[in-house]
Amino acid sequence: MALLCEPVAMRLLLIEDDDRIADPLTEGLGRYGYTVDRARTGAAGLADAGDCPDLVLLDLGLPDMDGLDVCRSLRARSGVPIIMITARGEEADRIVGLELGADDYLAKPFGVRELVARIRAVTRRTTGALPLSPPETPGPPAVSPGAPGAGAQRLGPLEIDRRARQVRLHGSEIALTPREFDLLAHLAQDPGAVYSRQQIMDAVWDPHFFGPTKTLDAHVAALRRKLGDPGWITTARGVGFRLTDPAQDTAPEAAG
Repeated sequence: MALLCEPVAMRLLLIEDDDRIADPLTEGLGRYGYTVDRARTGAAGLADAGDCPDLVLLDLGLPDMDGLDVCRSLRARSGVPIIMITARGEEADRIVGLELGADDYLAKPFGVRELVARIRAVTRRTTGALPLSPPETPGPPAVSPGAPGAGAQRLGPLEIDRRARQVRLHGSEIALTPREFDLLAHLAQDPGAVYSRQQIMDAVWDPHFFGPTKTLDAHVAALRRKLGDPGWITTARGVGFRLTDPAQDTAPEAAG
C-alpha cells in the first residue's frame, strides 16, 4: 500500500551512517532553508519515511543493508523523490539505482550547492514547481574577474585573462576545464603566496564540499601537465600550493 502524505514544508530525510558526511551536510542544507531529518541505517530510514519527507537523500553504503534495497522498498511504498548520494561512481551502479526508481544520482565528492541544485531540479520534475524556501545563503564569490587587475595578468610567459577565461603560455592558448581555470586564477591572485588546501577548496569548490581533497591533487596534476612544467605550481608540504614562474623561482620546495 502506498504511503499517503499530505504536503508539508520542504523537509529532507537523509539516510547516511557517516557522521563526517551527515553533520556538515545537515548544517549546509540548513543554511539553504531545508529541514533535515537523519537516519543512520536503512531500517531506520524506511521507518522514518513513514513521516512523509518531501525528498530522500540516500547513501548506498549503509551498515545494515544495501542502499539499493532501501530504494526498492521506498519506491514500492511511496512516490517520494529520491536522490542517491554515494561513493559508487560506476555507470552500472547509476543505472541500477535509476532503474529502481531513484530520481537522481550524485557521486561523492560533491558540494552542497550542487546538491541544492539537484534537489531543486528533482522537485521541479516531480511536482512541477519550485519548493517554497527562504532565500539561499550565497556561497563564496567566484574568482573576481577584476582581481588582481581588469586586464590580462602576466607571470613571465604565462598570461591569464579572467574576463575571457583564457590562458596563454608563450603566446599559445592552453585549453583548461572551467575548474582548472578557476584553480589557476585563484593561485594567480597572489603569485608566490602559499594557499592552504582548505582555502583553495573553499574558494574554487565549495565551503561545504563533501569528499576527499584528492580531487584538488588531481586538478593540480592536470594543470602541471598542461603548463608543461611542474614547477609552475609548487607544493608547500603540509600546507598547500603556490603559483610561481619556474624560470625565476629559487625556493627550495619542489613540485610534488
